[in-house]
Amino acid sequence: MQHRSLGATGLKVSRLGLGTMTWGRDTDEHEARDQLIAFAEVGGTLIDTAAGYGNGASEELIGTLIGDVVARDEIVLATKAGISASRGGRAYNVSRGSLLTTLDASLKRLGVDHVDLWQVHIWSDDTPIEETLGALDQAVASGRAMYVGISNYSGWQTAQAATWQRAVPGRARLASTQVEYSLLSRTVEHEVLPAAEAMGLGVLPWSPLGRGVLTGKYRTGTPSDSRAASQHFASFVGSYLNERSAGIVEAVVRAAEGLGWTPLEVALVWVRDRPGVTSPIVGARTAAQLRGALGVDELSLPPEIVEALDDVSGE
Repeated sequence: MQHRSLGATGLKVSRLGLGTMTWGRDTDEHEARDQLIAFAEVGGTLIDTAAGYGNGASEELIGTLIGDVVARDEIVLATKAGISASRGGRAYNVSRGSLLTTLDASLKRLGVDHVDLWQVHIWSDDTPIEETLGALDQAVASGRAMYVGISNYSGWQTAQAATWQRAVPGRARLASTQVEYSLLSRTVEHEVLPAAEAMGLGVLPWSPLGRGVLTGKYRTGTPSDSRAASQHFASFVGSYLNERSAGIVEAVVRAAEGLGWTPLEVALVWVRDRPGVTSPIVGARTAAQLRGALGVDELSLPPEIVEALDDVSGE
């Protein structure tokens, strides 16, 4: 698998990342092991998790596999802080104290002394931005994180955070931003991607397959073993099961048929090769599903197909 620089940094990452949001909950240790083996075998290095995934279960599972399935120095380990489970659903806290405490807990669960990329998972108006970013500075200065980034920030939030970090020598510059980006979700093209390009941030798209909808699996209903059929993800996936999305999915299916590809390959290659994108984060429930995404390294879409997909999915 080819590798790319993460933004304007010296950090190299595989141009597909392994997402682990379901690990430890919907994806058990055996499937996780098989996924990591398959990912490593093709040269994948970027493994993305978060303290909030399964309330720490994802990080714990990854921790059991590091040193067993893959060596620590053969992967780029990324995690996030700022979102946690609460009785009412999800809680957001990006204060300095909470972020650094969460980072220490993440390192313990992962069984490592540092992560390669530590990201603020969400923007919150409850904490001054300089306090949130100060936690990133401290994480890098203490050696607990090699690089830092943000996630789910709007365009102006991205520009403000990146500018703040560049304003004074010694602050930890942002390496990346992680945002939802797919043929079904292109709003980041208006402001986030231009801000990232201007500030030298790599872009890590999450849900590059439109929460699974772009694979075409929901064209005739909801499979019983799909995410849309689970209580955790029913509403998450359901928001894309509409008439607009159906039209885009049909265009992806037609393109796949013409190329002799799968719809998954068409949707994933489209995102991977968008301007500014460093590495789409691909999450799969099973190793078999993941392998369907790992074969795209040598694929590229013809310009006329890209143009047709752009037209049908434009916002």
